[in-house]
This record gives sequence, structure tokens and C-alpha cells, in this order.
Amino acid sequence: MPLLEDWRNYAQEQQEKRGAKFWQEYFRQETQFYRQILTSKPRKSTVKSYAKKFGVDLITMTGFLDGINDSLKNPNQLENLEPDSEVSLGYDTELLYKNMVEAKAHWLYSLTEWENHLSLERRQELYREQRNSKTVVKGPKTGRNEPCPCGSGKKYKKCCGRDA
Repeated sequence: MPLLEDWRNYAQEQQEKRGAKFWQEYFRQETQFYRQILTSKPRKSTVKSYAKKFGVDLITMTGFLDGINDSLKNPNQLENLEPDSEVSLGYDTELLYKNMVEAKAHWLYSLTEWENHLSLERRQELYREQRNSKTVVKGPKTGRNEPCPCGSGKKYKKCCGRDA
């Protein structure tokens, strides 16, 4: 069974058994993982050697890889991941930061290690950009007696605005 499937099954099982305690421990380890990658130069290596480097088991390392994959310059093929698969942790700094904001992972986007990559002003700018990207802006409401926006020529109340 590929590692990604193992990770997802494991996380589901632990969620059911231990709930929030499982995730608290995972997030603690994840914080250490990001502290290390933000202070070192990313290289290609195998899943097994990265797990050893970061002091975690293969399944937890797969969880980290799953979490960071959308922020990588060249995403890894996680579906067929095996212990000896070569993976890269070459991340896009700004995309990684924005993805952490989107995930509401304050314990990660507030790490002091970001100071070596992005200025405080740039982090604040990226934070605002990410938060505003999810804001829904509604257009003006069509009045009942206005022409229907579908182009039929009928009044809105007699066309698309009628009660079903």
C-alpha cells in the first residue's frame, strides 16, 4: 500500500481514537519540521532519509509531505510514494506562507524563522492578500421591475426572478 494511503488511514484512525490529542502532537512535530526546513537549504532525498533527518516515522513524514506539497516549486507525486521514493522540499516561500494563512495554521505562519525569508511588511501584505482572496463580493441586486439579466427582454419578476 502506498504511503499516502497509509497516512490517510492512520490519521483517520487516530482522529477517531484520540481526537484532538493526536492533532496536538502532530502539530507540535509539524512545527519542528517547518522550523528546520525554514533554516536549511531544501534538497532532494528519499522519504526514508527525510524521516530519519526530522526524527519521525515514515507515516508522519508522509503527512508532512502531504501538507507541504501544494507549496512546492515542483510538487511530489504523492499517490505512489514509497519509502525509497526521492522527494524534494524546494518550496515557494510566498506560496508556503499564504497556504499556511489559508489553513489558519497560526502556529506555523507566526514562526520567527520567517524573518530570514520575508520582511514583516511582506508577511502582513501576504496575510491580507490571502484573507481577501476568500472574500465574496456580491454585485448589485436586480430589481423586480428591471430587465432580466439573462437577456430575454422580460422583466426580472416575470423571468428568472419568479417564485418557483
